[in-house]
Amino acid sequence: MTVIGLGMMGAALAGAYLKAGHPTTVWNRSADKADSLVEQGARRAEDVAEAVAAADIVVVCLVDYDAAHAVLDPVSDALAGKVIVNLTSGLPEDAREAAKWAERIGAQYLDGYIMTVPPAVGLPQTLLFYGGSKETFDAYQDTLKVLGGNSVFLGPDAGIAALYDLALLGILWSTLTSALHGFALVGSEKIPAAALLPFAEAWITHVALPSIKGAAQQVDAGEYATNISTVGLNAVGLAKMIKASEAQGIRPDLMVPIKDFLEKRVADGHGADALASMIEVIRNPE
Repeated sequence: MTVIGLGMMGAALAGAYLKAGHPTTVWNRSADKADSLVEQGARRAEDVAEAVAAADIVVVCLVDYDAAHAVLDPVSDALAGKVIVNLTSGLPEDAREAAKWAERIGAQYLDGYIMTVPPAVGLPQTLLFYGGSKETFDAYQDTLKVLGGNSVFLGPDAGIAALYDLALLGILWSTLTSALHGFALVGSEKIPAAALLPFAEAWITHVALPSIKGAAQQVDAGEYATNISTVGLNAVGLAKMIKASEAQGIRPDLMVPIKDFLEKRVADGHGADALASMIEVIRNPE
């Protein structure tokens, strides 16, 4: 096993393989980042060519695809016949272009995304997405699951893992920042965030999550009838949220786009639809 790129995540990947007993060669442009891994039993490669020659599976975890190409292009001939597992973050199109490049040089290719933080790498529940060669995934599934027991192959499109990654990150970012807005709102009256937290947990579990599940069903069906909560009703609620935020001296910016989407939907004559129908504005911003 070779791991190229030893930032926080790359070091965690190499550490997981070492812990599982896999002979592991590591390389990083700043060689000192390999020191702690060498102490754990890793072999330090002096250059990329040596790193690639050391193993049939080359795991890459660099800052972006440009960095990955800068490192791997000079040794592309040596990668023929190797398995490249690219865990570098980027866009779906980056992954698709990398897969074409791997095919040209005669390498097997998987593009993957690690859906956790470095300390959770290697745990049975840790989720990783993969796209690319199904044959390669099947052949090396046990080795891949060392990095996370919940390793999922999404399909032959090398860009699909990046798409899932971005979709879930969007849910995380919007949920977390909305929680921060809520903490700021109660905090404007000197109420600690911890006081709101138990209610937020119950709200997410019993209201938000069922709403998301219901929205998924409505989106897939393209049917937005509701007798629970309409776009028009929530447009009024968001306007109040913005006014209340301003009155409490906090920025309402996070809520403004949601209000705009709701009001666009109302203006288009869909005020009686369910909130899930906002996806039509997201899909067709014009």
